[in-house]
Amino acid sequence: MGKNVELNGRTYPCTASLAMDFVGGKWKVVILYYLKDGEKRFSELRKEMLSVTEMTLSLQLKQLEKDGLISRKVYGKKPPVKVIYQLTDFGKTFVPVLEAINNWGHLIMDKQETLL
Repeated sequence: MGKNVELNGRTYPCTASLAMDFVGGKWKVVILYYLKDGEKRFSELRKEMLSVTEMTLSLQLKQLEKDGLISRKVYGKKPPVKVIYQLTDFGKTFVPVLEAINNWGHLIMDKQETLL
């Protein structure tokens, strides 16, 4: 039996569960995927992810920032301000996982095409 792990007062059954707490859900991996090649503004992310609501995107960005995976830089003092999101050094450690997930997605698509 594996040993439970603890972080920030939370107990996880394994480190995979801990990792999924950081990137789990429908949108976090997608956001990280679109930021892996460089910084983007909120509006650019919205254009890439047409089916996400502004509120959901905003909440997910805040969570990813809180968890240290992305950074948020605000330029300007008066509206309209320019806000840029990018991966932190910690967030960049997830890029190989993103690439593996993307490759696996292609494998799934290829497998489905052979079944049709």
